[in-house]
Amino acid sequence: MNLAGNYTGSIGTAVANHAVLGCAGNGRIAATARKDYAAAAAAALAGENQAGKVYELAGDESFNLTEFAAEIARQSGKAVEYRNLSAAEYEAALIGFGLPARFAALLADSKTGASKGGVFDDSKQLSTLIGRPTRSLSEAVKLAIATPPAPGPH
Repeated sequence: MNLAGNYTGSIGTAVANHAVLGCAGNGRIAATARKDYAAAAAAALAGENQAGKVYELAGDESFNLTEFAAEIARQSGKAVEYRNLSAAEYEAALIGFGLPARFAALLADSKTGASKGGVFDDSKQLSTLIGRPTRSLSEAVKLAIATPPAPGPH
């Protein structure tokens, strides 16, 4: 789960439209920053006795999309709410934004999985592996708001 890309990449759109769209209901998401995943990869590659080990790489802090929208609103100073759609409505919205239909279906399926606990884990295996707490939702939103999007189509 990559908080940096999968969620914070849409913050500009969320602020502009005053909404985070999804179909995850109140599902908890245990995501963190890309740097935490990179640190985990380095630790696993450099560590001894790693052959065959499987880690659940989840952030220490979980959130739902209502909390994500509230954090965006808090830090941006703009009204942002979470709009929970049906999977079909969310998929149609993504297609309307220009995503290919197959990719939109994949994302809608992923968000539906989040509503069923598919992206939640509280084992803290990632922070144990990297030897420090993972980055928080607040940190990730702050960085995303402070970093303008790269030039090009979005």
